[in-house]
Amino acid sequence: MNAPFNPDALPQWRLDDLYAGREDPKIAADLAEARTAAEALAELEGKLIEARADAARLGGLLDEGVRLYERGANLLGAVGAFAGLAASTARDDPAWAKFEADLRARTAEIASLALFFTLEINQLDDAELDAALDAYPKAGIWRPWLRRVRLSRPHELSPDLERILLDRSPAVANWVRLYDETLARLTAKAGRDTLTLPEALNRLSDPMPERRKQAAQGLAKALAERTPVLSLALNTLAFEKQVEDRWRRYPTPAASRHIANEVDADAVDALVAAVVESYPAVSHRYYRLKAKVMGRSKLDYWDRNAPLDTSAPRTFTWSEAQSMVLDSFAALAPRFADSARSFFAQPWIDARPRPGKQSGAYSHPVTSDKHPYVFMNYMGERRDVLTLAHELGHAVHQTLCAPLGTLLADTPLTLAETASIFGEGLVFERLLAEATPDERRGLLAGKIEDGLNSVFRQIAFHQFETEFHARRAQGELSPDEISQLWMKVMGDSLGPAIRLNPGYEHYWAYISHFVHAPFYVYAYAFGDLLVRGLMEKRREDPAGFAPLYEELLAAGGTRTYVEALKPFGLNPREKAFWAAGVKQMERLVDEFEALVS
Repeated sequence: MNAPFNPDALPQWRLDDLYAGREDPKIAADLAEARTAAEALAELEGKLIEARADAARLGGLLDEGVRLYERGANLLGAVGAFAGLAASTARDDPAWAKFEADLRARTAEIASLALFFTLEINQLDDAELDAALDAYPKAGIWRPWLRRVRLSRPHELSPDLERILLDRSPAVANWVRLYDETLARLTAKAGRDTLTLPEALNRLSDPMPERRKQAAQGLAKALAERTPVLSLALNTLAFEKQVEDRWRRYPTPAASRHIANEVDADAVDALVAAVVESYPAVSHRYYRLKAKVMGRSKLDYWDRNAPLDTSAPRTFTWSEAQSMVLDSFAALAPRFADSARSFFAQPWIDARPRPGKQSGAYSHPVTSDKHPYVFMNYMGERRDVLTLAHELGHAVHQTLCAPLGTLLADTPLTLAETASIFGEGLVFERLLAEATPDERRGLLAGKIEDGLNSVFRQIAFHQFETEFHARRAQGELSPDEISQLWMKVMGDSLGPAIRLNPGYEHYWAYISHFVHAPFYVYAYAFGDLLVRGLMEKRREDPAGFAPLYEELLAAGGTRTYVEALKPFGLNPREKAFWAAGVKQMERLVDEFEALVS
């Protein structure tokens, strides 16, 4: 670890404002109350169809039903969040694993009582639904949620089949649990050190080449030993998805994600095409320049995110990171900084790396009547400061839209990544403004690499998933077959200046999104390039931008991505929109080339 501070001084969250522990009687009470709400909702079964000819009565029933549905979602969401949050910092503790699994089964059983509701809504005609909302204005607030419910209408199954899928979902989720626990227990030998997965990944940006190499090879060996289990989990979950997609008549494996994101497949295809076409001009060219700067003809894969020189890079204490994030947010608008400040004032961030804690970072919204929690593994690197800004961007977004209620605040991934990536951009601008001339080259390289990781790497991940799922339809893939696919896709994206040394073929195994949320990854590229468009609008009119941006975030999931971006004059359905964002990245490579020539 490069950070010159004691990680024991970093914050850990406290979850007792949710529940005091596994034995807290409030958990049982909230589950009972959730069951009561679900049973009350179940009394409405059949009544929506009965009332379809009476618009005012139908509107009243819809309003009553959605409020009961949201009440249950809040209660089940709180206990589910508590279990997931606690378990994510203790993946080596069987008691927390059992608690999370048992709770998942109990909540699924309660949720099944409400399963009929969205199915019955989707039996109504559009005209009947519109008339009901017009005749009973109080129900009109639910239009955006109903719009999202209706998107799945062509893909719904019979009530019995839907219930079977829901009832068995906790068992399917145990494959995700197996994957998480396997990685949480992973240790990699690097010289004399034994590293956890987050520590090994962090060391790949160490200024000393030998330390990077040791960490990379140690991690490759540790992943190789675990690929039989990790590939079985990936194959099994992909097959589960295949079966469900076939029954639901989804045209492609990514189609369900597109619907959940309320995004057109054509828009995603345009995004992917714009990025892939730019591999040579951006990714390949940058890594060729970086190799030249480092005096090499090619870079080993563990040099991809290496500092440009061997001097120790600047590190940041937690206090410095906090100040930098808050000052950057305040420059956009005081409300953003005020919202983020509460997360430092309260025990709502878990930043301390420790054994048993899973890798990665997230901001969990819990429910709209609670507050989000931020999870990360802080190592003091520049990237960690940007990760903190990223997750607090999520947290601010989740806080701003919370007054809408849980159902309306829920934001599609394509817009949910906007605030987080924007937060990163604000902090980077501050880092660059404060940099010395000597530091500027390294910061510019870091900015380009962050963009490559957020856009080009994530699109490569998307292509890996697309090809993996296509081939999985023909049968199970062995670990070696998955590795071959990984090497082909990553080689195409990284280009000839990156040497994919032996061991790199196993690195697919730690990309948790493939298991947790298939086809999630394009949302990062979507969000990054979208934010580049928003940042340009901010530069054009800083004062006019802030209120529009706050309005976008506060709208949560009530607007589609097209509606949300229209006030800024942006149209993400056009390939030219994505190409313009990629062109901005190419100009950064031009600037870097000018600095190093």
